[in-house]
Parts: sequence; C-alpha cells; structure tokens
Amino acid sequence: MKKLNLSGLCFLALAAVLNLVGANLALALRLPIYLDSMGTMLGAALLGPVYGMLPGAVSAVLSGCTTDVYAFYYLPVQLATGLLTGLAFHLFRPGGAKDMRRILPASLLISLPGTVISSAITALVFGGITSSGSTVLVQLLHGAGLSLTASVCVVQGATDFLDRLISLVLAVLLLFALPQSLRGKIRNAEAESAQKKGA
Repeated sequence: MKKLNLSGLCFLALAAVLNLVGANLALALRLPIYLDSMGTMLGAALLGPVYGMLPGAVSAVLSGCTTDVYAFYYLPVQLATGLLTGLAFHLFRPGGAKDMRRILPASLLISLPGTVISSAITALVFGGITSSGSTVLVQLLHGAGLSLTASVCVVQGATDFLDRLISLVLAVLLLFALPQSLRGKIRNAEAESAQKKGA
C-alpha cells in the first residue's frame, strides 16, 4: 500500500464532504437514490480500494452524528462501495476519457454486494422504513402484497444500481476534470517513481 501524502489526505477529506453534500441533497429532496457515495468512488478511483473506504467511513459517522442517524447503520455499505470501486477501477478502468462503456459492468460489480448488505440492514434492522425516499416504494410494493423482505430487495436492488451508476458517472467525470499533474500529486506519483528507481 502506497504512503498517503498531504495532498491525498486533503483529497480524501474533500471526498467525504462530497458524500455529505450528496446525501443531504438526496435526503432534502426525498429522492429514491442516495448520492452518498460519489466521494467514496472518487477516492477509490484515484487512491485504490483501501484509501477509497475512508471517505465513506468518515461521511457515514459525520452524517450519523449530524443529519441522518440511519447513516451509522449503513457504514458497512460505504466500506464495501469503496473497496469494490477500487477493484472495479483496477479491473475495468471505466471511463477513460473516451470509453464510458465499462461504466455499466463496473456499476454492477460495485452495487451487488452493497445491495445485499443494505437490503439486510433495511429489512432486519429497520423493518423496511428508513429516511430515504425509496422507503415509499418499499411500502407501495409491500402494500400491493409483496413480502417486506422481497419489497426491500427489489427496491434496494433497483435504487442501489441506479445510485451507483449515477455516482460512478459523476465520479469519473470529476476524476478526468482534474488536471493530470494534480492527479499525480494526489497519488504521490513522485514517491512511487522514486521507489521504482530505488528497487
């Protein structure tokens, strides 16, 4: 694991703030998506899976302490998202400035494990009712005769995938909007090249 420099640390703090802004926007507008993982994805895309988990953990704790107590319970989802986004960028390299076709399989890889975790949390801990706008969809399906667990899984699967897809597209656009020199500085590219020369 490469050493994190000051630029990388500041970038991860900014990524955590991006998560908070997105989450509060979705909460205020009662959107059926969450927008709380853009920063996590951006951090993981630039610094890898291990450091990619940090913005999600920090934003979940801060959000849980300030605006949305439910965020505490979904911290494992943020960790899974950071880890899998880092792996997805390593495997698929989605959205190199000209190729956005890899966004879809990357979004699927990122969303599936998080959906399993979040569905279990939503159904078992909260009985299908959370602060998210998707709760309305869960209650509609449950009222139409679908079991609570099935309702949560269907809604969670659809909203998670849509959320990760939108967040990943935004993260990729933000990533490639950063100047190459800044990306190198955040990644601590100088230290990496020095290590390679010394090896």
